[in-house]
Amino acid sequence: MRRNHHGPLRTPAATDLTRWRLTGEGDRHVWEYIEEGQVPDRPQTFIERNAVGLDTTEDAPPLPRAGTAKEAAYNSMRFYAGLQADDGHWAADYSGQVFLLPAYVIVSYITDAPAPDPHKLEMTRFMRSVQCPDGGWGLHIAGPPTVLGCTLGYICLRILGVPATDSDLLRAMRLIQQLGGPVSVPTWGKVLLSVLNVYSWDGVHSMFPEMWLLPEWLPFHPSKMWCHTRMVYLSMAFLHGKRFTVNEDDFIRSLRKELYSEDYNHIQWKDHRGNVSLADVYVPKTWICNLTYRALDVYEGRCVTSVREAALQTCYNHICADDEATSYTCLSPVSKLLQMLVRWVMEGGQSDAFKRHRDRVRDYLWLGRDGMKFQCYNGSHLWDTALAARAYSEAGGASAGFTACVHKAHAYLRNSQIEDNVQDFRDHYRQESKGGFTFSTRDHSWIVSDTTAEGLVAILVTQGGYTGLTQPVPRHRLCAAVDTLLGMRCADGGFPSYETTRGSPWLELLNPSEIFGNIMVDYTCVECTSSVMQALKLFTDAYPGYRTDEIKMTLQNGLDFITTKQRSDGSWEGTWGVCFTYGGWFALEAFSCMGLTYVGHTAPGAVRRGCDFLVSKQMEDGGWGEDFESCEQGRYVQSERSYFVNTCWALLALMAVRYPVMDVLERGVRSIMSRQLSNGDWPQEGVNGAFAKSGAVNSDSYRNIFPIWTLGRFSKLYPDNPLAQSSEDVCI
Repeated sequence: MRRNHHGPLRTPAATDLTRWRLTGEGDRHVWEYIEEGQVPDRPQTFIERNAVGLDTTEDAPPLPRAGTAKEAAYNSMRFYAGLQADDGHWAADYSGQVFLLPAYVIVSYITDAPAPDPHKLEMTRFMRSVQCPDGGWGLHIAGPPTVLGCTLGYICLRILGVPATDSDLLRAMRLIQQLGGPVSVPTWGKVLLSVLNVYSWDGVHSMFPEMWLLPEWLPFHPSKMWCHTRMVYLSMAFLHGKRFTVNEDDFIRSLRKELYSEDYNHIQWKDHRGNVSLADVYVPKTWICNLTYRALDVYEGRCVTSVREAALQTCYNHICADDEATSYTCLSPVSKLLQMLVRWVMEGGQSDAFKRHRDRVRDYLWLGRDGMKFQCYNGSHLWDTALAARAYSEAGGASAGFTACVHKAHAYLRNSQIEDNVQDFRDHYRQESKGGFTFSTRDHSWIVSDTTAEGLVAILVTQGGYTGLTQPVPRHRLCAAVDTLLGMRCADGGFPSYETTRGSPWLELLNPSEIFGNIMVDYTCVECTSSVMQALKLFTDAYPGYRTDEIKMTLQNGLDFITTKQRSDGSWEGTWGVCFTYGGWFALEAFSCMGLTYVGHTAPGAVRRGCDFLVSKQMEDGGWGEDFESCEQGRYVQSERSYFVNTCWALLALMAVRYPVMDVLERGVRSIMSRQLSNGDWPQEGVNGAFAKSGAVNSDSYRNIFPIWTLGRFSKLYPDNPLAQSSEDVCI
């Protein structure tokens, strides 16, 4: 089956795009539609027009064509500064997982909390926009059709009002049957179909909510699992234990007839517990996982009612605690939707808890150039803002007239730092978070190691390179961030994402998802380790008296970890981006922050091998191009054409260690500059992010941030190169 190899593309609108507005206090973004006959209380902003794909000539007129890297960086900074929110953050489309929108539509249908009609029209547009070339939908926008994608996509459009006779739905239905039928949907799909009452809980393996009652010292206790897996299966275990299903109605009966080629009431559901289409399987279940399920299924028929009720109450307590700790945004989009459903099941649609959930679920909806989607997070505000502040600083933002822009970013980061640990965090298996930064917003509360590190670096760089800051972050808060990072060190010298690695890698043998890889444990990775190393090195240079020996040891251990992660061909595999260009960039930045470059002496072997690998992948046009399949297959998969974001990562890596062959760098810079649009913006190309190896994510902000960073670094490092500078300094 063919797949798409592009990110979000502009498609014909389903509504009047001029009537959409972003609302919400602070860094909340909620899309609302001004109905016909109502007068908007303000004109659309540049941010809104750009997001939905309207003409932005008045906001960002054509600029003189850049002849040098510095001019191109300036044009890009000028465009991107216009997209900065008043409080200093940048917000953009952070999506890619197609199944999330159908999951939202299903939960909204069950809870009788539908989206407004204009939202529904744009959701329908999105589902049509991201169809695979052969019809149907995949797990993500860059994937081939799957039973999960096609089945949920079909149900989604039916709930949104599309008739079963629609040509797109007929194509999807043919694919569903061709790939194995709804009975072969993966476990996550079986759960969603069961609560919708178009599948039976009898066809789902036990979710064993009693696991939450087991002693915490057991190696398979939920506290040992990666937080994303822990929180998703927390709610799934609750729903399975309750055997909740929505009441049957005419629409549900109609869906059953449409989805199944056999009589729904005669399906032998138990035979399909382990039935998963090969089109969906990324991680086949191991024999030990199957054996465990058989044992749990036997237990399911013999569980003690009082024990089950105690387990469900424990699960519910954890769910409620996370709702409160995250201001009802929850850890992830999947856990958000499941927890929203659980609170509705337990407390009803008129409860305060459900109303708060219904309000905050809007934070996940984003209207893009291809319609309205459900994002992979409630935004990527903090991550994007920290990276943007670093990019502007490296590109000489102060001298180019962007001081106010960076000051605003600094203020946002200062105001977004987590000031204290979550209440009773140990009781709910949370990491200490005081001093950290989340990936999205402060409300979210789940800190991440690399976002904390990048936030700290951005603050330090800004406070060290820009005059006029009226409220610098005080030393004790910087130290709190360092304390949090040091508290996340792992035995192998590396750093994980959300929490110190608690479980053993053998837990992966029990991976129940079928569709995602490496999800059972919070593994240490190159990117998080490098970000933390850069932050600690910059901090200890500025404040040499604080935990100096620990930081020195942590830096060396981190470098040793990254060295061991290098493959024999010189590459580093990325975890959160596509993929070997991304991993290579972070790895070589780590060596650079330790002073291990080509400058002044022979570069270490790991550096030389890393550079040689990247250079070997440079394409004829001077750029680099890597398809998402690199993440899925764990090997470099060359794209048909170069992508400028991959090119930026490769060049940033090479320049970080001062790679000496200028022709390689110049060709790469020219390739990037050739893609720039006349207003300083950059076109949408391939997807650039990843989740759990098999999930494609696209961060729309990357196409603005990384050209600024790359072109700015080239201009700064090689000021005498004719490609670097203009005859006169550019400034506003």
